[in-house]
This record gives sequence, C-alpha cells and structure tokens, in this order.
Amino acid sequence: MTKYPVLFIGNFLSASLGIRSISEDLAEELSAAGWTVLTTSSRSGRISKILDMLRTVWNRRSEYCLAHVEVYSGMAFIWAELSCLLLRSLGKPYLLTLHGGNLPVFAQKWPSRVRNLLTHATAVVAPSTYLREQMAGYRSDMVLIPNPLHLEAYDFRPRSRMAPNLIWLRAFHKIYNPMLAPRVLAVLLKEFPNAMLTMIGPDKGDGSLEATRQVADRLGVESHLLITGKVPKSEIPSRLNRGDIFLNTTNIDNTPISILEAMACGLCVVSTNVGGLPYLLKDESEALLAPPDDAEALAAAIRRLLLQPDLAESISNAGRKKAISLDWHAVLPQWEKLLAASLPKRITTVEDAGNNLPDETRPA
Repeated sequence: MTKYPVLFIGNFLSASLGIRSISEDLAEELSAAGWTVLTTSSRSGRISKILDMLRTVWNRRSEYCLAHVEVYSGMAFIWAELSCLLLRSLGKPYLLTLHGGNLPVFAQKWPSRVRNLLTHATAVVAPSTYLREQMAGYRSDMVLIPNPLHLEAYDFRPRSRMAPNLIWLRAFHKIYNPMLAPRVLAVLLKEFPNAMLTMIGPDKGDGSLEATRQVADRLGVESHLLITGKVPKSEIPSRLNRGDIFLNTTNIDNTPISILEAMACGLCVVSTNVGGLPYLLKDESEALLAPPDDAEALAAAIRRLLLQPDLAESISNAGRKKAISLDWHAVLPQWEKLLAASLPKRITTVEDAGNNLPDETRPA
C-alpha cells in the first residue's frame, strides 16, 4: 500500500490546552505507520484557528495530495466549510469525519449547508451507528469507523463487590450536565453514607463548574465531592481505576471516548440514554442506562450495581470486551484502507501531490 501525504484539519490542542481529539490520535498513529502527515490547527481562538487552517491548506498545497477534515456542529462547522471550499478550489480530494451528538440537530437547522459539505467529499466517516443513521439523509454511503483507544494503556480490574466510588470524566459544559452528578450523589448518600464522587475535566467557561459547586453546597454533599480539573491524558487510566462506577450525565452525546476508557479499565458504566449512547452501549449488558436529568433513576442504577455483584461483574467484563474490539490495532487498518482508496486513481507517485499534479488527474 502506497502511503501518500495527508493533511489533517481539525483540533490539535494537546500541547496548548491538554485536550486530545481522535483526529490527533489518528494523525500520530498514521505517522507511526509510515504515512507522511501534516496537521492544522493548534490554535484555540476561533478566528486564529480558521486563518491558520486556511493558510496551511494554501501554503502547503504542494506537500499533500489528500486531506482529512473534522466536522462539528455550531461555529466549528464554519472552519470545515471554508477549508473544504479551498481544498476543492485546489483540486484536492478530502475525507470528512463527523463528530458530536448535536450534529443531527445542527443539520436539521442548516440542511443545505450540511448536504453541500458532505456531498463534495470523497468519503464521509461516521464514528457511530447513531450518527450514520441520523445523517443518512445528507449522505447515504457513509463509512462506519469507530473511535478507538490504546487498550494497553488501561489496566483492567474486573468489578464485582464494589465501593460506592464514582468517577465523572467530561468537560464542565452545560451539554454534559455536570450539575446532575452531585444530585445523584445526594440520593446515594441516603443509603450509602461513604459514597464519593470524583469529577475530572476542564472548565469550558460557561458557568457549569461554578453551578456544579453551588448544587453540591446546596445539597450538603461537598465533603463527598472532589473536583480535580483537567488532568493529563497519561493520568486518565490511573484516575479512572480509583473508582468502580463511571457516571455519565450528559444531555447530548455521540460516542464519548471517556466511556470507552472507563470500560477498558473495568468500571461499570451508568449513563443517560441520549444521542448515540444507546447505540454504543447495550443496556443491562454493557452498561445501565437511564433517562436524562433524572438523578433518582441514575442513583437506582448505581444501587443495583452495589447490591448485585453478579450484575456488576457481568457488566464490567462486557465493557472490557467492547473496548478490546475498539483497540487501535483493529481500527487503524480500516483508516489506511479508506485513505488509500480515496486518492484519485491516476495518482501513481507521491511526487504527484501539490501544484505539479496534472490537471487531468484532479478530481472534479
């Protein structure tokens, strides 16, 4: 398989903000596998990010012959639109990967924009059955490639007889509903007075972190709550393994890598059943699911795990099995095959990339 130069356009923020995207992991995996990989952008500001992406697409046009673009909803959709518009003007083929549980809602609001973007791509990747089904009306031939993880980084400990130690791992933002977590904790403490909740993740600045603290204070559970803030990616496995139950309170979601990480460690997942989560998790088998914003229902699910060790052990083992199927060793070959198939057929050498690419080989 010839490994052509690829430009990745998306969020590459691990160095500046400590936040890693799947695209950043994919770029590193492909580079290690022998692909030539260029990336943009490491900028965090919206305008500076867009300008950096467009500059890279243009200035380095002779260095790549295929691009991969991340697609999110909201304001982030704009940089995908602009980048792809410039790529098309340069005759560069590109793939899209869809992200975010809110993308179907965004598509309903802006159907023409979304359809136009997806139609012009050489291929469109959906990381979940949920997104592929929800977005099928805008592009029917989407490829399903799941979000992977490095399984060897996560020590597995099967859970059965557990302590009421809860882990929450997301960004503090209203779409993830972190304020619900201390409410769940308050319900649990009525029956399990030694229950503890650790909340890990960066503050997205929309007031959710302070609101979470206020809920904890109002309910009197602050002494049972530890908010760590963001932690390095390398520390996530050890932090997860300090708990036994992973609590996911989100209102909007797709295929969160944090849940896969928890399953890889053997934590039992208790989650809201929104967005792509019922597609990712088999209720009563790989996790226990409950309605959104329902503290009583989530606490009841946690209670079952604490009082039914056979159920807990079964869910813990099933979660690890699911994580094994999503290891990079299984997923990377799917990406390599797709990238190789996405190049114009008349490109025969790496040197064909860029401005010297003959006009007749450029995609329409």
